Amino acid sequence: MNHKISAEFIRLIPKADLHVHLDGSLRLSTLIELAQKEGVSLPAYTEKGLREKVFKKQYASLPEYLQGFNYTTAVMRNKENIERIAYELGQDAIAEGVRYMEVRFAPQLHASETLTVAEAVRAVVAGLQRAQKEHNSRAEVKNGKDLPFYFGVIACAMRSFNAFMSPYYKNLIGALSQYSKSEIFGVASLELARLMVKLAREEHLPVVGFDLAGEEAGYPASDHVEAYKYVHKNFMRKTVHSGEAYGPESIFQAITDCYANRIGHGTHLFDAALIKDRKVKDKTAYVEALANYIASERIGVEVCLTSNLQTLPEIKSVSKHPVREMIKRGLSVSIATDNRLVSNTTVSKELELLVKHIPLTRKEFKNIVIAGFKGAFFPGSYMDRRIFVRQVSNRYDELAKKYLD
Repeated sequence: MNHKISAEFIRLIPKADLHVHLDGSLRLSTLIELAQKEGVSLPAYTEKGLREKVFKKQYASLPEYLQGFNYTTAVMRNKENIERIAYELGQDAIAEGVRYMEVRFAPQLHASETLTVAEAVRAVVAGLQRAQKEHNSRAEVKNGKDLPFYFGVIACAMRSFNAFMSPYYKNLIGALSQYSKSEIFGVASLELARLMVKLAREEHLPVVGFDLAGEEAGYPASDHVEAYKYVHKNFMRKTVHSGEAYGPESIFQAITDCYANRIGHGTHLFDAALIKDRKVKDKTAYVEALANYIASERIGVEVCLTSNLQTLPEIKSVSKHPVREMIKRGLSVSIATDNRLVSNTTVSKELELLVKHIPLTRKEFKNIVIAGFKGAFFPGSYMDRRIFVRQVSNRYDELAKKYLD
């Protein structure tokens, strides 16, 4: 650990998780129970069996990594199950010291004949609110010995989908059969954008952001420009999965076409060789300009170390991860889990990996922890967020004085 930044210290400090997928973060025991209840077939019905066959330490490819979502989403087709899964995620995050979390999910993926897209969102919020209420009503929080827990939800549009992924997608594809695939993808994201703005505005649900997930290659963010324009004009924050499995151009598109406030992953930000636009004559200069712009505009980068190592074989170790260069260049980096179940991780584990493999000063480490709170799409006002960030910073300093000095 760098400069005596111990696992115990990391466990105790307040942490944020800005990039965590609901359908990738179930408790394994809950997945097994719900699968048996709903009649969903699993490759194994023990936690050990599923760890060996589905949720592994290392995956051969991204498709293998994504295989587990076929099972998790299959048990997330009704309000009760979704609410329970969200509640348990909130409990697990709070237990490891997370005091702010943004849970992202694709509501259209969970809609069914008996569950609307809006109902899916309400179920997630209800589950997280239950966990929040339990924690924030504790005496330690009320007397100031512990920090309160806050959360927001982020709706994910899908870069691409097919009729087998959910009844919603099947119906939409059928109704728009005369349209091209890219046009159908755009319609789905715009519908989602309009609904999320409505739920935030009329029902005051903590829908704090809009995201775009799925395979980047062949499915450009430009298909979803109208959705991003809509949320942008309605003051909703934006993040985009980009640069995870594609090059710097994908990140540039996320910023210019989708008004991204944050970038999900951004792993290939510095890979100039991946630039395919023939108009870019000096690829190195392009990367330099892009990285400098992201740093200077304080566009947050949501880094998910374990997930990247599992899906990107070209990254051999954490020490070789581009997060090192991101930190060196002053980018606003926060560390996140991506998928707590699929990657078998927590925020604490991710931070431990970071300090074990990347040389950091104490100041740099604190900046990374606090960036998760400063970069939050906080559900309250700007001033509320500032007060909360100050509380987090003070709590961090108290623990640092006790455990690091």
